[in-house]
Amino acid sequence: MRTVLRRSLVWGGILAIVLLVVGGALGWLVSGPRGLAAAAVAVAASAVYLGLTTASILVASRIAQRRGDTVVFFGIVAATWLLKLVLFLVLLISFRWAGWMDPAVFGVTLVVAVVGLLATDVVALLRTRIPIVDEPAPGANNPGAGA
Repeated sequence: MRTVLRRSLVWGGILAIVLLVVGGALGWLVSGPRGLAAAAVAVAASAVYLGLTTASILVASRIAQRRGDTVVFFGIVAATWLLKLVLFLVLLISFRWAGWMDPAVFGVTLVVAVVGLLATDVVALLRTRIPIVDEPAPGANNPGAGA
């Protein structure tokens, strides 16, 4: 699982940097410094959301393994999802009338960033080999190994 999350973070980070450069340049061309600021805030918000998701999965899996309870895992991940939803609404409401950024550039960059980061998650998952079953260690619980 850590391999998938690590790949997702690395590829997501690379995509965030590319989006910052391309989105910032396009935002600058569309509306000057306001467009650049909007693109930067949108990319930063998406990167923070990617980090929150990954952190919640890592923390939840560690706690769930210790307690042996999958309900704890899903509870932590769901609570993080709700936190992200509230933070997203606060972000949208607080930046609604921000005169220092272009709301159209912010919206388009945010949508592109979210879709792109979801795509990196999917590609990271599909390209990682995850065993379906654990293989027992040689000689462990194998009746014919000692004879």
